[in-house]
Amino acid sequence: MDALKQGSDALFILLGGIMVLAMHAGFAFLELGTVRKKNQVNALVKILVDFSVSTVVYFIVGYGVAYGTSFFVGAEQLAAKNGYELVKFFFLLTFAAAIPAIISGGIAERARFYPQLLATAVIVGLVYPLFEGVVWNQRFGVQAWIKDFTGAEFHDFAGSIVVHAIGGWLALPAVILLGARSNRYRKDGGISAHPPSSIPFLALGAWILTVGWFGFNVMSAQTIDKISGLVAVNSLMAMVGGTLAALALGKNDPGFVHNGPLAGLVAVCAGSDLMHPLGALVTGAIAGAVFVLMFTLTQNRWKIDDVLGVWPLHGLCGAWGGIACGIFGSKALGGLGGVSLGAQLIGTAMGIAWALLAGFAVYGLIKATLGLRMTQEEEYEGADLSIHRIGSTPDREVNW
Repeated sequence: MDALKQGSDALFILLGGIMVLAMHAGFAFLELGTVRKKNQVNALVKILVDFSVSTVVYFIVGYGVAYGTSFFVGAEQLAAKNGYELVKFFFLLTFAAAIPAIISGGIAERARFYPQLLATAVIVGLVYPLFEGVVWNQRFGVQAWIKDFTGAEFHDFAGSIVVHAIGGWLALPAVILLGARSNRYRKDGGISAHPPSSIPFLALGAWILTVGWFGFNVMSAQTIDKISGLVAVNSLMAMVGGTLAALALGKNDPGFVHNGPLAGLVAVCAGSDLMHPLGALVTGAIAGAVFVLMFTLTQNRWKIDDVLGVWPLHGLCGAWGGIACGIFGSKALGGLGGVSLGAQLIGTAMGIAWALLAGFAVYGLIKATLGLRMTQEEEYEGADLSIHRIGSTPDREVNW
C-alpha cells in the first residue's frame, strides 16, 4: 500500500506539473494576442526561453533556497519514493517560472532580450525562493512569529501572494524604470491607442490559462489524499465571478472579458481550500472589477504603460486574494476557518514590500549597468526583426 500511495502521489503531482506547464503556452498566446504584430515572435520566444532559464536556476539554486533540498546526489537517491521529490520540483518549478512570464507581459515591446533573461535568473534563483520558503516551508521563523502575533499562520494555499502578487509587484518597478512605449503618451496629453493585434490569440491564451489553473490550484494539495473538490468548485466560481464582473464594468470589451476569469482565479488561489463557493464567487467578482478599474486608471490617468496590465491583474488581484482568504475563509462567512485576517494582512504586506524592494534593486541595477530598453530604432522596427530577425508573417526578405 505504501508503494501504491507513493506512486499515486508522484503521478498526481506530475499531472499537476504538466497542467501548469501548459499554462505557459497560455502566457505566450495572451501576450502574443495583446502586443502589436511586430512584437509577436518576441512574445513567443520570451516565454519559452524564460521557462528554460528558470528551470536551470531553480534546479541548481532556487529549490534549495526554498526547501533546503539539493539534487547534487546520485540518481538512486533521486529516484527514491518513485522520484516524488523530483516531480515535486517539476510542479513547483512551473510556479516559479510563472514569475518571469508575468513580468514579460508588463515590459513587452521595448525591453531588451538578454538583460531580461539575467533578471529572470536572479528572480527565480533567489528573490522568489526566499519568499516561497518563508510562506511554504517555515523558513526564518516568520510564520511562527505571525502565528504568535495573530493566532494563525499566513495562509496562501496556491499562491495568490507567493506567485501572483510577487510577480505583479516585481513587474511594477520594471515597467516604471523602462518607461512607456514610444509615442504611447503624446506631448499634447493625448494617448495613442495600441489595440490588441489578435483577439482570437488573446482569447486562446486566456482559455489555456483558465483550464491549466485547475491543475495550479487543485494539485497544490501535492498528495492525492489531500485533494479537495472544494478547491475545484471554488476555482470555478471565482473564474465566472471575474468574467461577469469584467463583462459588466468593461462594457463588453473582449480584452477585459478574457482577463476577467484570470483575475478571479488569481484572487481565489490563497483561500480556495477554505472558502464557501459563494465566497469564492464574490472574491472573483471583486477581482474582476479591480482589474478593469485599475487597468483603466493606470493606463489612462497615471500613464503607466503596463502592456498586459500585469500589475492590476496579478499584483492587485493577488493582494486582494490574500486578504479575501482572511475574510471569506472565516467560519462566520461560511468558510472552514483556521485563518486570521490579521495574519493575511501581514503576509500580504510582506509580499508586496519584498517584491517592490527586489524589483527596484534587480531592474535598477540592470538599467544602470547593461541597460533595460531597446534603442528607439529597434523599438520602431519591432522586437521581432530587431532581436529575432524574422516577423510573425514575413512579407519581405530580411537582411541578416
